[in-house]
Amino acid sequence: MGAEAKARLAVDIGGTFTDVVLELPSGGRVTTKLLTTYAHPGEAVMQGIAQVLQQADTRPSDVGLIIHGTTLATNALIERSGAVTALLTTQGHRDALAMAHEDRFEQYDVMIDRPVPLVPRHLRIPVRERMDRDGRVLIALDESTVEDSLPTLDEHEVASVAIGYLHAFVNPEHEQRTAELLQTARPDLSITLASEVCPEIREFERLSTACANAYIRPLMSRYLERLAAELRDRDFDCPFLLMTSGGGLTTLETAAKFPIRLVESGPAGGAILSRQVAQESGLDRVLSFDMGGTTAKLCLIDDFEPLTSRSFEVDRVYRFKKGSGLPVRIPVIEMVEIGAGGGSIAHVDRLKRIQVGPESAGSEPGPAAYGRGGTRPAVTDADVRLGRIYPETFAGGTFALDSQASDLALTSAICEPLGLDLDAAALGVSEVVDENMAAAARAHAAEFGMDLARRDMVAFGGAAPLHAARLGEKLGVNRIIIPTEAGVGSAVGFLLAPVAFEVVRSRHQLLSDLQADLVNGLWDEMQQEALAVVRQGADTGLQETRHAYMRYVGQGHEIPVSLPVEACTAAHRDIFRDAFESAYRQLYGRIIEAVEIEALSWTLTVSAPIADSGSETVQASARESLPDHIGEQSVFDPSLQKTVNARVYLRDRLKPGHILAGPVLITESQTTTVVTSNFEARISERGHIVMSRPGGVEHG
Repeated sequence: MGAEAKARLAVDIGGTFTDVVLELPSGGRVTTKLLTTYAHPGEAVMQGIAQVLQQADTRPSDVGLIIHGTTLATNALIERSGAVTALLTTQGHRDALAMAHEDRFEQYDVMIDRPVPLVPRHLRIPVRERMDRDGRVLIALDESTVEDSLPTLDEHEVASVAIGYLHAFVNPEHEQRTAELLQTARPDLSITLASEVCPEIREFERLSTACANAYIRPLMSRYLERLAAELRDRDFDCPFLLMTSGGGLTTLETAAKFPIRLVESGPAGGAILSRQVAQESGLDRVLSFDMGGTTAKLCLIDDFEPLTSRSFEVDRVYRFKKGSGLPVRIPVIEMVEIGAGGGSIAHVDRLKRIQVGPESAGSEPGPAAYGRGGTRPAVTDADVRLGRIYPETFAGGTFALDSQASDLALTSAICEPLGLDLDAAALGVSEVVDENMAAAARAHAAEFGMDLARRDMVAFGGAAPLHAARLGEKLGVNRIIIPTEAGVGSAVGFLLAPVAFEVVRSRHQLLSDLQADLVNGLWDEMQQEALAVVRQGADTGLQETRHAYMRYVGQGHEIPVSLPVEACTAAHRDIFRDAFESAYRQLYGRIIEAVEIEALSWTLTVSAPIADSGSETVQASARESLPDHIGEQSVFDPSLQKTVNARVYLRDRLKPGHILAGPVLITESQTTTVVTSNFEARISERGHIVMSRPGGVEHG
């Protein structure tokens, strides 16, 4: 193969499955899905890579790029399985992590549970130093207080340290000197500087982000370095990039230093896929629905761009409750994620209600149907009972489903406590998980004042095509699109993501007193930092975008404002004001006259061009007859409230222009699309399954 004709690999590690996609120079793709190996996640990665290379008769030397996304960082935070971590912070501020915002996110709960900080108080160590808000030294760094921390670090076997001083985002000298002292005294310590990982205002969020990065850094750096070494040993000599939560790709070195940016990297790939499908299909209002083995992720995409944010919460104590999790300030695609996947475990609570998730059976042991020792019913077990999964093609035939084990699990956990028959129990589990996802989607849309009934849905992931039709009925969406390779959709999305890196700096500026030289200095500094990362993965066609986070003086929160990519001058006071007022009016329908405007933070993103999707348009031919179905199966149709007989078709035998009226199952190796009686499915010119309901979708 020539230099311009290289294959590309994408790997997505989920809580239950590991997905691998090989994209060939011709545009064709070879995919596989394996159970995630918890002891060493890289084991499933290497197995999957070997499988797709063998199927495609491709050598490691023919691969020009490897892209990786993973939930390992997220899981380590949620499961509290990271390193023993300490925080060195300005004397008098050690309790900032526990004090948080000093508010109540659940106003009427007198027994409110708050998220527990990653660093306990005895490892939050005060250091004598102080700077003012402009970075001027008020109290010089007392190096003896840094040295005094060493016995505590040794006593508690601390492996990672976060350093976060007041106002260090303006002047990081004290943080940098502290890192030098610690590194000299304890060379094996992993050290995170808050001024590097989150150089922004707001002390609590900055310290929380730094601690989260420090907490997962040893784990993630070991994993990434081990996987990179294994790839080199297998003769892969190509760039190895990581998917970030913001929808871009970054280098191995940057990911190992700032692993907090990998949180939600898998779901971000799914959002990128949905954006691509929306662009190809001309859909300007889309709900992205990604349901895998452990979680379901929902994202709103408007005008072909997913909603983004610079704030995110992990490990929420209260589902859907903002403020009940650990805040992280990183670029992230805005989405809601709940514990609703194929492996989510169902049980009956004390009030005799069926509850599903957030606990998941994962891949070890997995749902009872996997025959790996699982005894508690999962959503997959309910799907097996309801006939939504065609056993002969499940997981590409790598292992057989045990329907008897599913029935036994449902009987003991659901049927017996509630006095239900098996079909009713399975339907109850399915309806609960579908309503949980519908409620999450409604809550997410309500935060942005959006109407889901005016949207189309893009559904992917191993479990989403099984539940998309019913979820669509509940939400009233217009159309449902199941993309090609939907079962490994997030990994496919990795191949569509640009190499990109965002840099942020906080510097307060009143527009009436805008200091152009200061702003230009910030742009130059941020540009060099972003280019240093991006040029390791791409060096041509680079694009730059700039934003400021602005507000009216006296307000508590800012809004993002797009700014021109050019040198700042005194004339930009009016340009910035016009841009802010336009963004503010779009959000709130009005502006506030005669109130000063201020900018608090500035962001700059450098990105390479978005990769070509590789998908080809095929001329539709409605005259071509449908292929023979491969079987028939009894499927419970919730719309009709009865079991119906459904034909089963292989997806790869269907051609553009084919139309199938529900009920029908369209199966492939990684998933099955359930077309209920309310829908008909059409194969689009790009091979997507488009489900629609004549006369519009009703609310279910």
